[in-house]
Amino acid sequence: MTARRRRLLALSLVVLVTLAGCAGSGGNNNADNAANTVADGGSKSNGDSAATGSQRSALVVQQRALIRTGNVTLNVENFDRSSRNLTETARAQGGFVSDSNRRVHRRGNETWTAGRVVFRIPKGNFSAFFERAKQEGEVEESSTGTQDVTDQLVDLDARLTNLRSQREKLRELYQNANDTEAVLAVQKRLSEVQSEIERLEARQQSLQKRVAYSTVTVTMQEPRPDATTRTGDEKSWYDTGVLAAFLDSVDGALVMLRAIVVGAVYVLPYLVVLGIPVGGAFALWRRWSGRTSVPTVPSASERIPSGEHETDGTEADETSEPGDDEHDE
Repeated sequence: MTARRRRLLALSLVVLVTLAGCAGSGGNNNADNAANTVADGGSKSNGDSAATGSQRSALVVQQRALIRTGNVTLNVENFDRSSRNLTETARAQGGFVSDSNRRVHRRGNETWTAGRVVFRIPKGNFSAFFERAKQEGEVEESSTGTQDVTDQLVDLDARLTNLRSQREKLRELYQNANDTEAVLAVQKRLSEVQSEIERLEARQQSLQKRVAYSTVTVTMQEPRPDATTRTGDEKSWYDTGVLAAFLDSVDGALVMLRAIVVGAVYVLPYLVVLGIPVGGAFALWRRWSGRTSVPTVPSASERIPSGEHETDGTEADETSEPGDDEHDE
């Protein structure tokens, strides 16, 4: 490779790096015009590039890129039925369900369902679908929003045009490079440019999809059991008739009796299983305690009352003499 060819290659690399810095910092129309000038070899003048940029800006002003979103919160009679109705409406208008979630709440024997469904609707049918969604139930809250992403799309388009032009130049330099150092430098820069192009294209496609399909989020909830109000037909407990109150009381007594019987039957097997071993152990303990106990022998003083050992038969005779005399008489 000649020295002149090497200088041209180095100069081309400097130009490409400079253009890349311009694209990363602003990505405006001036960078786009510079890239087009380099790609066309200077065939287009700056006046033509400026005219092209002005025409593009005028077209963008007429067709703004708007991302429209809507949120509505509803009280519905049946969550599943309302969700099914709105899904059918969205499909009929060219839309689809992008996300949904539901949760069933329980309180005693009562249940109610609440959840959220996210619809993607073509931008031309956004207003019609949003109004239809509000008619599905009682509206608690609703809101709409608009985000203008026109400038972002214009910026992305300019940066992509610049990067694609750089990619073509780098490919030409890569094919014509003979020096190993130059080949490695061009290859590295080409990889960086390609990665940046893919990232910007993904972002551009995401914005374009959000512009083409508006988002409507519908939050629905069934009425909670504790939120229901009493009607005039409902009666208080003191309005109940005497016979009805008596029958309710009898029914309550029967329920309590049945509960007692069921509880006794439930406990009976435990009493049988635990009672036999406990009763046997208690009987053995009584028998063993009876054998090991020593009877106490009363002392002489305990067997003969105090004073009785001093009496004898003489006194007995003396005491009986008066009786004998009376008998003789």
